[in-house]
Amino acid sequence: MAKKKSRGKSTARPKASGRGKPSTQRKPAKKSGSTAKSSKPKDGRLRLQRVMASAGVGSRRECELIIEEGRVEIDGQVVTTLGVKVDPNKQEIYVDAEKLTVQRLQYFMLNKPPGILSTSSDPSGRPRVIDLIKTDKRVYNVGRLDQSSEGLILVTNDGELANQLTHPSYGVEKKYHVQVVGIPAAGDLRKLEEGVYIAEGLARATKAKFLKRATGGCWLEIVLAEGRNREIRRMLAGIGHKVRTLKRVSIGPLRLGDLPRGAHRALTSAEIKLLKKAPSSEPLKKRRRPVKRKKMKAGSEDGETEKKAGGRRVAGKASSRTGGGKKTVVRGTRKASPKKDARGTKNTRGAKGASKKKAKSKKPRRGGFDAKPKRRR
Repeated sequence: MAKKKSRGKSTARPKASGRGKPSTQRKPAKKSGSTAKSSKPKDGRLRLQRVMASAGVGSRRECELIIEEGRVEIDGQVVTTLGVKVDPNKQEIYVDAEKLTVQRLQYFMLNKPPGILSTSSDPSGRPRVIDLIKTDKRVYNVGRLDQSSEGLILVTNDGELANQLTHPSYGVEKKYHVQVVGIPAAGDLRKLEEGVYIAEGLARATKAKFLKRATGGCWLEIVLAEGRNREIRRMLAGIGHKVRTLKRVSIGPLRLGDLPRGAHRALTSAEIKLLKKAPSSEPLKKRRRPVKRKKMKAGSEDGETEKKAGGRRVAGKASSRTGGGKKTVVRGTRKASPKKDARGTKNTRGAKGASKKKAKSKKPRRGGFDAKPKRRR
């Protein structure tokens, strides 16, 4: 019998695509309830530490410590748990009994002269970096340069950007021009890139190269992706070269340029965007110290190394058990038994006699308290 024709939906084959083969690709089905993540929440609520960091209190990590210490109040209630979301436009936030106001972010670059401190407070009243910036907002320097160093330093009230530019896990490179006494050899510059041990551990330069000669020394260019206290000075001292002048010339994409010593200027919007793109999206993994492997002794085959054999630690050659269960005798693992004489008895006189002779050979010092008087004939 002839099959009936179906009057329902047409069962036409899919159109050929490419080389005449039917296309089997399907569009991925949208998951129910999946929404794209946006940087700004719709309700305007943000994490508390993020609001504090954007207000210039400090980096996010510093703000988290302030919250855990119980120094923050929201609408009159003390908050000590992390992850609380707030709306800074509708709620009142107090930090150390001072009302938190979301202020306009400011960014400055300064050519720090020698003799200026990179700190927020100094009991002795010496000049600071933030004293050279003309602003009525609360700002702080990003990173540090020691008192005798000079060059580029950033000043801002953006705590989140400051943390990303200074933390070594984000890998933002800083370039320095250093004048040293003497001329380092190529091997010394290679040591700086491989790593020099200082008090905190292994310090490594991303790049180190020779620039030009100078009176009594030369200029070097050193690039670091981390910042420790007087790190470059200690690294160069480790290879035998004293630092005369140390100047930072760039932080990530930002260059010092022709900015006069002691002068500052506000960053442009293009420079701010470049700085925010400089930190890597994923923090770098922490570097592990290279494990030093112990060298094998040259006479390990002659019985100087120790190896495990049959659950026991045996000195000498490697011992093993045969398939029949017999234990092989290892040379040097057992004490030599005393030899037997012709009668079959153990000859122990030799050992006793030797010990007696050794005892007799020890004579008291002449003229000592136990010395015997000589007999007269």
